[in-house]
Amino acid sequence: MNKKILIWSITAALAGFLFGFDTVVISGADKKLQALWGTSDAFHGSVVMAMALWGTVFGALFGGIPTNRLGRKKTLIWIGLFYFISAVGSALSNDPYTFAVFRFLGGIGVGASTIAAPAYVSEISPAKNRGRLVALYQFNIVLGILIAFLSNYLLSNVGENAWRWMIGVEAFPALIYTVLIFTVPKSPRWLVSKHRYDEAKAVLKIINPNDDAEVLMQEIKTESESHIEGENIFMKKYRFPLILAFLIAFFNQLSGINAFLYYAPRIFEEAGLGESTALLSSIGIGVTNLIFTLLGVFLIDRLGRKTLMYIGSIGYIISLSLVSAAFFLNWGGMAVPIFLFLFIASHAIGQGAIIWVFISEIFPNNLRASGQSFGTSTHWVLAAIIPSLVPVLFSTIGAGVVFMVFAIMMVFQLLFVIFMMPETKGVSLEELSKKLAR
Repeated sequence: MNKKILIWSITAALAGFLFGFDTVVISGADKKLQALWGTSDAFHGSVVMAMALWGTVFGALFGGIPTNRLGRKKTLIWIGLFYFISAVGSALSNDPYTFAVFRFLGGIGVGASTIAAPAYVSEISPAKNRGRLVALYQFNIVLGILIAFLSNYLLSNVGENAWRWMIGVEAFPALIYTVLIFTVPKSPRWLVSKHRYDEAKAVLKIINPNDDAEVLMQEIKTESESHIEGENIFMKKYRFPLILAFLIAFFNQLSGINAFLYYAPRIFEEAGLGESTALLSSIGIGVTNLIFTLLGVFLIDRLGRKTLMYIGSIGYIISLSLVSAAFFLNWGGMAVPIFLFLFIASHAIGQGAIIWVFISEIFPNNLRASGQSFGTSTHWVLAAIIPSLVPVLFSTIGAGVVFMVFAIMMVFQLLFVIFMMPETKGVSLEELSKKLAR
């Protein structure tokens, strides 16, 4: 593999590290913030905890605009700045409303990064390595999650303002990422879409020094010129990739993954573990997530996207059913953490490794940012709604019922994989554009 492509891909994928860290770091401050500001379960869940996710929805809905107009690289720079401002502002907040505003800004960075980073990596990668390179974004997400859990644990005893340190420490990696992203080139496929052919050709020669950059350039230009000016993803010919993007995002969140990551310590305490043990168990979740994401990255271009989705779906069904049974039957000890470790492993090797890769592959070059915006918006609308309901649902219908519903939804995901999902392994973006447009 071209070393420069690998370095550029890792650099862009660091947006995923900030995504993972920002998403989970709030879990360590969850109960402390509710006690500090005396908020109700409904307000705490829907405003204090979920505001970052609503920012993510905003970023996902509108992040395709700067990704198309400014380009992938400039959008990634702005994302880094949003993360930095959010971390500093949230840590210095003295009321839930100011805190929510700064968390919202960080959420915008998360949502926009799910469009710009996978699009960028997908567009600089050769087809044979595209899966694992784009999956580096997901690897960085879970690395960020693990570091956030570990950081929360290490900072939990630094005093009554420990939550400020937990959240504010994100400013350091945000600043490093923002500086590094200046070193990557612009996406050649975006440059072609803007008719900047000489710049695109120069980047392609770096990306493919041993191949004929002219041939690849012509292939990209031909694909670009085959689309009519003013096309959009809601046209009938793009209905199939649109449905695919919607369903993979829909099922990703109906597994309960974000609800779990946001409330991991609370869920473990519901299962009877003490606060310190719950935080340690959360670190175990982060380690499991990292290991199985690495396995997913290793296998995605070998076994293919569809095979990993089979494995993940079956693992989801088994693990979520066991978690539900554990709550219904009051299985104590480490039963719930063990079953949730299995759940995280199933997610990491399946949906976790696949979603950002798959959505970045199935739309044509000229509509990729718009298509990703649609898919990620679906993902983040559900990711905002579901976690915001968790405190209320746990206190009303109970954790057992919640996890049972998630298990049932994963049966439907398995049917989607069997009957609808195409395999995209090893196929060029231009060829996929021809195959999936109907």
